[in-house]
Amino acid sequence: MLNAIKISEYDEPEMHGRDFLQLSDFETEEILYLLDEARELKKLQKQGKPHPFLSGKVLGMIFEKSSTRTRVSFEVGMLQLGGHAIFLSSKDIQLGRGESISDTAKVLSRYVDCMMIRTFSHKSVEELAHHATVPVINGLTDLQHPTQVLADLLTILEHKGNLTGLKLCYVGDGNNNMAHSLMEGAVKVGMHISIASPEGYSPNQAITDHVKGMAKQTGSSVLITHNPIEAIQNADVVVTDVWTSMGQEDETDKRLAVFESFQVNKELCEYAKKDYIFLHCLPAHRGEEVTEEIIDGPHSVVFDEAENRLHAQKAILKALLS
Repeated sequence: MLNAIKISEYDEPEMHGRDFLQLSDFETEEILYLLDEARELKKLQKQGKPHPFLSGKVLGMIFEKSSTRTRVSFEVGMLQLGGHAIFLSSKDIQLGRGESISDTAKVLSRYVDCMMIRTFSHKSVEELAHHATVPVINGLTDLQHPTQVLADLLTILEHKGNLTGLKLCYVGDGNNNMAHSLMEGAVKVGMHISIASPEGYSPNQAITDHVKGMAKQTGSSVLITHNPIEAIQNADVVVTDVWTSMGQEDETDKRLAVFESFQVNKELCEYAKKDYIFLHCLPAHRGEEVTEEIIDGPHSVVFDEAENRLHAQKAILKALLS
């Protein structure tokens, strides 16, 4: 079982050259080390101190899905670390005209020091990583969003002072990338997690089974339920995401009806702890998955969370490349 331990007590793990595809690939100590690195890099940035740890390094960023936070945070992060980032839209490179992922991986590996990809299929990211000879970072797939959840853990740590033993509640579509990565990240650091979603929208069963296995090692608990009140009881952290993700637009009307009773609002949050914090990876649809009074209220830390994408990703880049 995890103990409440200062992150700085961990020795620097060896992560150079590895891929960052999902949080379950990393040991607890490695995740805590990345959080510690993110906090240190954030201090340097806030103090205006140069930190060119990746001078001369180049990140190739492949986008098949549109982005605000992912693109800007990775690009700014590489610049602040002394390196460069190249934006590669799938519409602009040969990948969008039928070139194979394997050929793309082999070619780009000759040019750049690291690749980040934001796409639909998780298998595409795995294939890219398999054929690349440089580290590959998962910027988002339909199955996983590990860089966002590392930023979420950083935000929770900043506001709560610790991670071990806290309860995180996610309400909404359980079969989406945020729910899956939150489950993996939470149990890795000893947090308890509950997922409330409508019937038919529970998390991926294989991921759920794997996460429950990991939870036995860290002293965490995992609750999957269709009752949001049951899930949110005494939660320290409340999280939601849009009900209709990119690529699901044709399901919008159906999802609005199915998820109506899973809105994060004042009434539901009465069951959380009085000092709970609210997270949302953004963009948000106010009036759908969350009300204005929650996302724009005193418990919301969504813009701290958005900023922390920058610092968390800089920690990943530094660990994989420096």
